Order: sequence, then C-alpha cells, then structure tokens
Amino acid sequence: MIFIKTYSKNEIWTFSTTFEIMIPCGGTFDGKKRKKAWKVALLCLFWTLWWEKNRRALDNYESMDQAIKNSFLYLFWDWVQLYIEDGSLSLLDFLDWVDSQFFIKSLNHTFLVLIPKKGGAEDLGDYRPISLLGGLYKLLAKVLANRLKTIIDKVISPDQNAFIKGRQILDGSLIANEVIDSWQKRGEKGLICKLDIEKAFDNINWQFLLKVLHKMGFGSKWIGWMWSCISTIKYSMLVNGVPAGFFSSSKGLRQGDPLSPYLFIMGMEVLSALISRAVEGGFIYGCRIWKGRGQPVNITHLLFADDTIVFCEAKKESLLYLSWILLWFEAASGLKINLEKSMVIPVGEVEGALDMAAEIGCKVGQLPTVYLGLPLGAPNRASSVWDGVEEKMRRKLALWKRHFLSKGGRITLIKSTLASIPLYQMSLFRMPKSVARRLEKLQRNFLWGGANGENKAHLIKWEVVCTDKKKGGLGLRKLIWLNKALLGKWIWRFARAKEELWKKVLEAKYGKEEFGWRTKKANGVFGVGVWKEILKESTWCWDNMVFKVGKGNKVRFWIDPWCGNNVLSEAFPDLFSMAVQRNATVEDYWDQNLSQGGWSLRLLRDFNDWELGLVDNMLVELRNYRVSMEEDSVFWRGGADGLFKVKEAYRVLINADEAAFPHSNVWVAKVPTKIIFFAWEATWGRFLHWIDCREEDGTFLIGASCVDVKRKLSIIFLFIVRWQKVYGILFLHCVVYSGSFLIL
Repeated sequence: MIFIKTYSKNEIWTFSTTFEIMIPCGGTFDGKKRKKAWKVALLCLFWTLWWEKNRRALDNYESMDQAIKNSFLYLFWDWVQLYIEDGSLSLLDFLDWVDSQFFIKSLNHTFLVLIPKKGGAEDLGDYRPISLLGGLYKLLAKVLANRLKTIIDKVISPDQNAFIKGRQILDGSLIANEVIDSWQKRGEKGLICKLDIEKAFDNINWQFLLKVLHKMGFGSKWIGWMWSCISTIKYSMLVNGVPAGFFSSSKGLRQGDPLSPYLFIMGMEVLSALISRAVEGGFIYGCRIWKGRGQPVNITHLLFADDTIVFCEAKKESLLYLSWILLWFEAASGLKINLEKSMVIPVGEVEGALDMAAEIGCKVGQLPTVYLGLPLGAPNRASSVWDGVEEKMRRKLALWKRHFLSKGGRITLIKSTLASIPLYQMSLFRMPKSVARRLEKLQRNFLWGGANGENKAHLIKWEVVCTDKKKGGLGLRKLIWLNKALLGKWIWRFARAKEELWKKVLEAKYGKEEFGWRTKKANGVFGVGVWKEILKESTWCWDNMVFKVGKGNKVRFWIDPWCGNNVLSEAFPDLFSMAVQRNATVEDYWDQNLSQGGWSLRLLRDFNDWELGLVDNMLVELRNYRVSMEEDSVFWRGGADGLFKVKEAYRVLINADEAAFPHSNVWVAKVPTKIIFFAWEATWGRFLHWIDCREEDGTFLIGASCVDVKRKLSIIFLFIVRWQKVYGILFLHCVVYSGSFLIL
C-alpha cells in the first residue's frame, strides 16, 4: 500500500522530521537529572555479584520439592556452590567466557520443540517454537537477566506493562476500559487500533536490537555479551523426542531464554517512542483524561509485549500517520503487523470507519471485544461477559466425562482447573451473583456426580465444602468472597503505588483525596469503567490496613490508624476533643528541637491534674514511634510481612475462626485422597453405604457402623493390616457426634 501518491513531498517531509532519530535515545527521560540517574543505573550492571546476592539466579532451587532436588541439574548446582560460596567464583568469572564475544560451541546449543497453539494444528504457523536451553548457558543468561531487570524500568516507558517489576497485565486492561468509559461519557468519538504482530519473537532483527541497546546507553561490553547470547545459537529440532538437523539462525529471539523478554520489550520501545513523537508533533491525538482543574493525562497507546493498542481521534489522517509509523517500524525491526488479526474499533457513532481502516489495511471491529483475554468496552454489570468463562469450564467437564474419577481426584481437578479458570477475570471485574451460582453449581455437580455426569445426592452442604480444612471443609472457596478479595487488592495497590501509569489515569479521572492514598468517590452512572465497582471494596480494605510512619507528612495524627491497632481519636477521645487541629499530620506533632526529637501534644488548653494519666498513657503509646526520612506507607494488618495476600483477605471476609474439627487426623499425609475424602465424609456422619458389623480374619479392611438415633452417634472403625506397610498409617477408633469428632 503506497501512501506517497496521496500527499505531497513537503507534507511527508514535515511529518518525517519528527522522527529524525530512527531509534530514539533516552526517549523516556526528561531532563539532565533523569539522564544522570540512568547512567548511574547502567554502572550497576557491572558490579561484581557474589553467590549470596545471586542465589535467585538458580531459580530458587531451595523451594523445590525433593524430586527436583534429586535431579542431575540441581545436584550440579549444589556441586558448583562449593566453589562459589567461598568467594572464589564471581559473576566476572562467568563473564570471562564471553569477554571476547566467544562461546564454547556446545554451550549455546538448543533443542527446538514445536508446541501446538490450538487443537488440530496442521500448518507450521499453528505451532509455537519453544527452546530447551543448556543448563550452563541458562545459569549465565539468568544472571545477566537478573541484572538487566533491575534497570529495565528506567529505559522502558510506562506504556509497556510486560516483564517489568511492579507492572501487571491487568493494568493495561483497566486503563483501556477507563479510556473507553471517558470517551463514551463525554460523548466523544474515537478509534481503537488493535495491532497484532506476526511471530514477534521469531522475526526481530538482531542488528536492530544492537542499535537500540547502543542508543539507550548500554556499554560496548554489555552489547557484546548480548550479541554473544543471541548470535551463537545452534538449533536441533526434536522430532518424537529425537534431535534432528543442526542449523543456525540470523534473526529472532528464543522463547525460553531468560534474556529474550527484556530484549524484546526494548525493541518494542522504539514503536512506543515513535508514537509518542507523533503525538508531540501534533499528528496523532489520544484520549485526554481529566477532572476539574486537575492535571490531564493523555493516553495514546498501551503495550503488553507485542500486544499493542492505539487510541486516536476518529480522523482518516490519524490512521494514515499511524500507518507510516508502522511501515517504518517494520522496516527497521524486521517485525510485521498481522493485518488479518488487527482491527480498527470505532467508539461512538463514527462515520466512514471502513475507509479509515483501509488506511492501515485491516478490518473493522466493534465493542465489546477482548483485549489481553479480558472484556473491553463491555458494561461491567452484564452477565454476558462471563459466558466465555462458563464455556471454558463446560469444555473441561466434557473432557472428564466417562472417566471413573474418585472423589479425591475430583477435588484435585476442581482446585487445579475449574476453580482457577475464572480467577483472571475476577481479578478486575465483579462477578454477578447469578454467574457465581451457575459456576459453583458446575463444581458442585462435578464433585458429587457420577462417571457419566448423572446427578447424585449431595451429602454435605456446599457452604461446608467451601470452608477451610481446619473448619471441616475441603478448602474450596466461595466465588463471591474470592472476587471481593481479588478486587480489594486494587485498593491496596493504589495506596502503595508511586508513579504508575494506571494510578495517574485514575487520579486524573476521579481525583484523589488528601495525601493521595485513595481516589475520590466515583459518581455518575455505571459505564464500561471498572474502578467504580472496585471502590466498593474500600471500606473493609482500609479497616484492615495500617500506616507505617516515615516522614509523617501524609498520615493524620488523630484520625489515621498508625499507632498500634487503635486510632488515637478513639483511644483518647478526651484529648482528641482538646486538639488544636484535628486533621494535623504526624509530622506536625513531632518536635525536632527536643533531645533526639520527641512528641509535642498541641491542645487548646492546659490539661488538668486528673488528665495527667491520659497524657502519660498516650505518651507510652507513642514512645516506640519516631519520624524518619522514609516515605509514609501502608501495611496489611493481618499479614505476617505486612503485604496484602488474597488468601488472608479472603479469611478476613469470611470471618474465619478456629473450629473444633480434627483436621490433622483426617488430612493425613501419604494417604490417598480418596481415602481421606471417605474419612472426611464419615467425620460428618454423611455417607451412603453402611457396612455391617462383622469381624473378618484380620487380613483385610474391617469396617463397622452403628447408629444410635437418640444420640445421633456414628462409630467408624477402620483397621488396616495388609496396607499398613504401604501407607504407614493406622486409623484408630473415631467417634462422631453430629459434627464433633473425638479420638477414643
């Protein structure tokens, strides 16, 4: 598609002058201070790393189970540890292998495995090539990747959410939905360009990556290391587990190499910088988000690795300029836009959408659609957005039908598969109660159903099944409460976030309360934005968060929870009534002029003699707290390390308390799950078949069950003789009293 015929050379030249540097240098930095900080960060790449600082480079082998620890690879690292722990072997000793840009030939040999992307794969394009790296190379690449990821956020713009610590895939979906919501509520028209890059990792140009590294400020030695890692590869294809062929490559990055994700997003940073330069030149306008007199935020594009989405005005010229950017990016990087999977989606009543899409050469889509596997532009209260989740669960169940699965196997499948399918979407969208009931019904019927899916009696209530094992349940979770815990994490993340793009978007759209710990209340009708629903979880979240005082300039002395488990205004109401300024910060009450600093209470009047005790008690509460030079932060009240965990939040929501249930006697290690499930049913006195009281020859399982109607007494006597050597366990006499369990 040639665009030069439509516009004059002067117009094209005017547009192209904004991209004089094809690969921008420091595009994400503004000012000398940030460039200086970037140079300091680059020096950190060459610091010598000792074993204790880089133990994580070995993929945290300490946390692996015994089977993996007994593997050859782990035993090899354990042997290498003897030479590294004493300091005789450092990172530079490893890097001596590539100091001269030379690898031992066998070090970078790679087995290539083709994994089908979908069922019924036939063409070569339906397979994804996965590289199986050698252990020595992977150790070296992991060490380099660990150093690279410490500074990767300094060179990658906030628009990229992949492979960077502190950024999540959910951030892009939240921003995109809030952008569409802003357009729709203001009645504005816009275009969304969803771009798909064809075989992105396989086609990126090596010389292009080297130029990107150079323009970003990486030194020649580091660039030489990267060149050695990507250019000395030799491939062998695994066919039915047997290596076949031996060939090299001249482009692309290996999927499976620890360095590949970081190198790829640095290449994609060029596309982000080109779009940003077009915005600065006034050729493309994104979506401006603001509220009142607040600072507006302009969102033009979002990236997650190669998944790119561009927001622009509903004008033909905007797509023309975008097509030029894509054309230049393709020529420089070697990547190619897959026009068959790309689309232009109009927002609002856009006329001539087909003609606009023709400028890029892709099709026209419509809202709602899917972005990063999540709904985009769908009403957040619509139950239809969950149809895909329900369909996935039904497809899984269809595969398991006609399989004779024990109850223990069914529990394992529910926890590992069925219960995990909706988690991703539940992390951003609120699940309607009707949808939760349908999904839980699928799990419930599968647990108690037969081999062919027929219905059977549900022996124990689902509410009991979904309780913790210590309370007599199976450890499953109620979807509604789990959804609330997952959404509550956003409240926590907002309070902890610093300069993240998604937080800036929410602050610009909804405004922020004093000190910026939370946004203001979202008013107005529900649209496609998701933050208004998330804000419903603010109350219980903030009830379980406390402040950690640093400078004390963002924490209110009397009102915020920062001193112990109580708020000072509630613990000392009489003193609070005499406070000079009730909204004063902790910093206002800290007096640096006192010896080593101290607390200075500012009251409206002098306190009386009978109030001395209150003042003394308050000073006792404050004696362990001091103002420091750190920034104020928030901590989760119930967490051991002060961090938010969904599991702990879920326990808070369901008011989990200790119950008298002998879980340690039921959930015994080394016993098959199906036997544990039967013991669990028997503990509750719920099973279908009763075994007659009779005694055998002692060589097989003896079972007895008696029922006393008056006392509802059920006695289970299981004695294992032949199986005792196998399982190493002896079931003793057990007595069940209507849910209470005793060991005789």
